[in-house]
Amino acid sequence: MDSDPPFHKVYKSLFDNASTTTTTNNNNDKDNSKDQDAMKAVVEECELPLINLRRLELGDSVGEDCKSEIARASQEWGFFQVMNHGISNELLQKMKSEQKKVFKQSFDKKSQEQKYFNFSAGTYRWGSPTATSLRQLSWSEAFHIPLNKVSASSAAGVDDLSSTMEQFATTVSSLALKLAEILAEKLGHKSTFFHENCFPSTCYLRMNRYPPCPIPSEVFGLMPHTDSDFLTILDQDQVGGLQLVKEDRWITVKPNPEALIINIGDLFQAWSNNVYKSVQHRVVTNMQVERFSTAYFFCPSYETMIESCCEPSVYRKFSFGEYRHQVQEDVKQLGSKIGLPRFLLSN
Repeated sequence: MDSDPPFHKVYKSLFDNASTTTTTNNNNDKDNSKDQDAMKAVVEECELPLINLRRLELGDSVGEDCKSEIARASQEWGFFQVMNHGISNELLQKMKSEQKKVFKQSFDKKSQEQKYFNFSAGTYRWGSPTATSLRQLSWSEAFHIPLNKVSASSAAGVDDLSSTMEQFATTVSSLALKLAEILAEKLGHKSTFFHENCFPSTCYLRMNRYPPCPIPSEVFGLMPHTDSDFLTILDQDQVGGLQLVKEDRWITVKPNPEALIINIGDLFQAWSNNVYKSVQHRVVTNMQVERFSTAYFFCPSYETMIESCCEPSVYRKFSFGEYRHQVQEDVKQLGSKIGLPRFLLSN
């Protein structure tokens, strides 16, 4: 299909190198074999902690229990699911429908996002430009959109997409702020920090598509990583493929059509002084079917300073802009993100 990114053409050298490597016997082969074995290993499927947010409205003791569950899941899992979250099923389905329409456009059109969708340059992303091996390649495509650019995308033919994204972002922003304030409260901080530093204009919406992959045992849909934000809210389809680390092993997240997935990002781990956990997660590929998801990233402005809310602090003080820059430099130089360890005071 010409709507699919040209993975094989652009990354031909990686595929050629992989083929050559499998025919030789040296120490590197053993390492590659271990990597492939890890990808092929059977991963247990489990359900994330499921929290009914309607309980927040049912009186003091029930509401407090609900808040405690949110905090506990953020400490023990770094991931949880929420139902009765305030975002209508109609809006979620509309978002999925509009997303699919955009991804069905030709690759050439998607690559000219300024011309055809009125998105800013660099919004459309696919693959992994810095990949030096198949293990570093992400078999996916995405539109990564700053929310302050969403309303500007009302070009001819994408009015429905723009209005749907605006509605989605508005409702999800409210949910993100509510959850962040609950998590701060459970640390003993009735903080206005998030209300004062995280605005719709500083957050991001990312529409993802994972095309069918002919070599699912060798390539990830999205490489293992943590998120560089406070919170991520994810709406995914029922195909599955999201995996996360729990107790030093990978587990597969069982999709739940009634729930949104929430995960803690690096900034919240730093702000909470390691109380809440930003955990590694990835997406595995599927040979037969494509997968769609939409993620909302709850971020502050680049100037916002991140410092631990209690002492002694594990991390040095840093701005979000500095953190993003360091992540980008590490990916460029090393092929992968280092993240929070760069900012440990013990370094």
